[in-house]
Amino acid sequence: MRGSEFAELKAFAAVVERESFARAAAHLGLSPSALSQTIRLLEARLGTRLLNRTTRSVAPTASGEQLYARIAPLFREMADAVAEASAAAGQVSGTLRINTLGMAARQVIAPRLGRFHRAHPDVALDIVVDDGLSDIVAGRFDAGIRVGGRLEKDMIAVRLTPDVKMKAVASPDYLRHRGTPRTPTDLHSHACINWRLQADGRAYHWEFQKKGRRLDVAVDGPLITNHSETGVGAALEGLGIAYVFDLERMDEHLDQGRLVQVLADWSFTRPGLFLYYSNRRHRSAVLGAFIDCMLDRDLSLPG
Repeated sequence: MRGSEFAELKAFAAVVERESFARAAAHLGLSPSALSQTIRLLEARLGTRLLNRTTRSVAPTASGEQLYARIAPLFREMADAVAEASAAAGQVSGTLRINTLGMAARQVIAPRLGRFHRAHPDVALDIVVDDGLSDIVAGRFDAGIRVGGRLEKDMIAVRLTPDVKMKAVASPDYLRHRGTPRTPTDLHSHACINWRLQADGRAYHWEFQKKGRRLDVAVDGPLITNHSETGVGAALEGLGIAYVFDLERMDEHLDQGRLVQVLADWSFTRPGLFLYYSNRRHRSAVLGAFIDCMLDRDLSLPG
């Protein structure tokens, strides 16, 4: 394969993965016009259209999907080989794409970003905050961070946090006007802020447990969202009762009286946050370094 052909394929893969000529061009260090010309040359050489372009989006055609499916594993293998060679020489480099829940980004990743960058300055992190349940393989991510129990199949999981409790919370103003639920079934007469499960579009059934008794409650209310921070904000504004993970900085809101916990004796404990990646790929040196940092295993590094 000639160098120009390799460059064309690499450019094509970058556009597919970033779903944007502008983002792909920035990643490759090219101008958008130069990247467009490269793609046109590739399409002309192959005699088929590879990308459907609109003013807002870029997506592969059927031929483009087929080509990408064949070349993407090869590019990943080459990137892994280069990363392993760098790691053997004491260097870790490359790009790592992480799909994460918002609360994990705030509570686990953000406090360690500076430390990770100081230890691995040649690694570029591409972090996408996604409170839905996106497929990290289809989304071409190296790893995802989710609550245990909602992990995709065929994944290797690494625990990042202990188990966490769910807390039902509401503003004092809401409770003054609507009263306080005493049992989970009382929620049927309350306004509740619900969570949309992106994988199948269903709303989340709130899970409760007390003395071995388990209840799942379908609730209704003025808001359904797949963004946890929006749900907490709605509860603060008095729209209704939210059911959130205790990782969402609840102590601050509760201690300062902005929110009040209800149904505390029914709180359900869920598995904590896990980082997971496909078992069909070996763990790269870059991902290994990221996991070590998230688990504070690199304790010799400055904090």
